[in-house]
Amino acid sequence: MTESITAKELAMLSQALTTEGLICKKARMYSNTLTDPALAECMAGIADEHEKRYNALLKQLG
Repeated sequence: MTESITAKELAMLSQALTTEGLICKKARMYSNTLTDPALAECMAGIADEHEKRYNALLKQLG
């Protein structure tokens, strides 16, 4: 049984996608500009986690 997404749920998913995408992009930028390798690696890990969440949300829509 397939349930349709309400307009409110769609708006919330859209906002979550926007937020996850922005956090991923910023963390990736920081990981590429930090001079401390440990911090850069940490930021890359954060970017990867947010990218996974972004893709999971996108999958829910498609």
